[in-house]
Amino acid sequence: MSASAIGPVTGMPEGELAIAQRVQQLQALIEQARQVSANVLPVAVTTGSPSAGASSVASPNLAPSAGSQAPAGDFAAALQAATATDASSPSAPESEGMAGGGGDGGEYDSVIEQAAARYGLDPAVLHGLIQQESGFDPGAQSSAGASGLTQLMPGTASSMGVANPLNPTESIEGGARYLSQLMSQFGGDTEDALAAYNAGPGAVRQYGGIPPYAETQSYVSKVLGYAGAYRQTHPTIAAGGLA
Repeated sequence: MSASAIGPVTGMPEGELAIAQRVQQLQALIEQARQVSANVLPVAVTTGSPSAGASSVASPNLAPSAGSQAPAGDFAAALQAATATDASSPSAPESEGMAGGGGDGGEYDSVIEQAAARYGLDPAVLHGLIQQESGFDPGAQSSAGASGLTQLMPGTASSMGVANPLNPTESIEGGARYLSQLMSQFGGDTEDALAAYNAGPGAVRQYGGIPPYAETQSYVSKVLGYAGAYRQTHPTIAAGGLA
């Protein structure tokens, strides 16, 4: 039946006329709904293969909008994939660093400078190492068993004379002593010593320098970057023998 207006029909009973008018109103509403459906494209979360240059995973910060055509299970899977850890990188030692956990370390500056002076280290490098290892959180502990500001493993802490790795002063002292020993082992090369602190002296000797581990390469770069930033904000700090 057409949606055009139905005028009064001569001789039509009043009840039938009312029904005809109601049918007209319903048809008009149906037609409007069809037009809206044809002209508006619902927003959907893409879960299929992405086009060139597009992200393959939905952003974890965006939930499906009202009317989304993506099933809740698909969105949850995309969110999980977006936040999952990439385990495809080459084999490398587990990171002991926890940078960003305890401020800028200003409260430890004097202890760091004194320890660096005792062991002939650049205080900026020692500061950068601590920033990368623990983020200046004295209670930091890694899943591998390292703990404290300088993230010493139990055996290393013991050999460096550290009785309580969670004591900031002891941890800084032990970390400085260990880094100094590594500097001696690798001829005063700062990068090799830092790589050995992260990956172990054996790995550095095996590869004749920084091992081809993405983690260790990033570690050395970050420590030196933190050290450079520290020097800029502490221009009076004199290097204690490291390049």
